[in-house]
Amino acid sequence: MPMAAAAPLVFITGASSGIGRALALRYYQAGWRLALSARREDVIKSWADACGISASSYEIYRADVAQPDRIMAAGQSCLERQGLPDVVIANAGISIGMDTAERSDIDVMARTFATNNVGMAATFQPFVAPMALRGSGRLVGIGSVAGIRGLPGHGAYCASKAAAISYCESLRGELCASGVRVVMICPGYVDTPLTRENRYAMPFLMRAEDFADQAFKAIEAGASYRVIPWQMGVVAKLLRVLPNALFDRVLAGRPRKHRQGEGRS
Repeated sequence: MPMAAAAPLVFITGASSGIGRALALRYYQAGWRLALSARREDVIKSWADACGISASSYEIYRADVAQPDRIMAAGQSCLERQGLPDVVIANAGISIGMDTAERSDIDVMARTFATNNVGMAATFQPFVAPMALRGSGRLVGIGSVAGIRGLPGHGAYCASKAAAISYCESLRGELCASGVRVVMICPGYVDTPLTRENRYAMPFLMRAEDFADQAFKAIEAGASYRVIPWQMGVVAKLLRVLPNALFDRVLAGRPRKHRQGEGRS
């Protein structure tokens, strides 16, 4: 059924697949209007039609978060077409293995940071001042437990997610008196196109729908930081306190994240 214009609004990047798509469906099921951003507009439209989502309940904003002007323009367009969101979720991200000895992988690292970090800040930028003026709103960054400690072969991804966690913590301090909440959600392993190429065991692997449900509840509860599932939070904390020598020994010989152009082996 069409939703009333008074229904709350959520803006989600990376909404064409994986976690972003699952979050969009969870919010829709809770009665929210959707502002969905991704590079593949046609994919979102086909998915929404297949799910029976009313065309009056969502708008699509085609943008690549790695291009700051494009995603900021998408945010401005959302303000003009649908109004100021109640929740903004910077979900879009990439995960590619890297080998620092390879010249081409330095470019991979730059692209990873452009998407996972600069893209996150650019996603939030159009909404920060209006939310602060209103005195309410939630800015949600999707991080990763991989940002808690570096993993061999994951240098670009782990570093980008560690930076995302610190960035959201900084932003939270800046906005704490404004009424705007900043939320960092750190997924463990979630079954998405990003993880299906992984060549190693993924403990506590979750369905995207289950992750989205827990994330929705954490955001609504006003959590500032949440690891999902909680078991991965325990694992991450244990890894964090391991002495470096023991940590290195535990990870010795672990398969690495596939690099660009590689697949499952």
